[in-house]
Amino acid sequence: MKINRHDQAKILSPQEIAWLFDGKVGLILDLKLFRLLVWFRKGQGMEAITSMSMLSYLEGLPTERERALFGICLYTTARINEACSLHTADVYWTEGRVRDRITFRRATTKGKQETRSVPVSPELRKLLEGYQSNRPYLFPGRWGRGHICPESADAILRAAFKRLGIEGASTHSFRRTAITWMHNERVPIKHIQSISGHKSLSALQRYIDVTEKDKEMTIATLSFR
Repeated sequence: MKINRHDQAKILSPQEIAWLFDGKVGLILDLKLFRLLVWFRKGQGMEAITSMSMLSYLEGLPTERERALFGICLYTTARINEACSLHTADVYWTEGRVRDRITFRRATTKGKQETRSVPVSPELRKLLEGYQSNRPYLFPGRWGRGHICPESADAILRAAFKRLGIEGASTHSFRRTAITWMHNERVPIKHIQSISGHKSLSALQRYIDVTEKDKEMTIATLSFR
């Protein structure tokens, strides 16, 4: 897990992914806020106060643009710079419909190896249908100039992680999470490589996380008698 930008980015759990894209409901732990709520219920009797909701809502990725951007990272294993530099035409037809495949151009891939095309899953399609861009770049930069820079995207995501209490994660967590998830679902590693764009299988294997549960299950196979 990454601490102070050291070590590898954390593999996100399904719950953490849900928090990011749907928000997080939690208990109100701020005593001052609770007292303020009690004051608003003043005069309504103790029954009204005791029935008062102690739940709060924490926003994950608040805009359609952010959910589309990081959804692409998660559901296509794209690197953050690849997602940031997408052209609108790489994802949408001219009339605004989401394409069946996203095209990552060779010029934007790591090492400028080759263009790759990744199918759009139903969950990603839903995120993309909620977002539109009328600019050449899918995710325009400040004042509509160029595309959003990876550093800006990183700052947005780190703020979301902080709000949700997720530690050790970064923009690279989406790529590592997707690759590890597919591997755990027994997807052939060559198939994963065709999606992720890794140059070699050895480079890809470094992305696959081994959890404590994986270790326990591995040790449990050592039955010799």
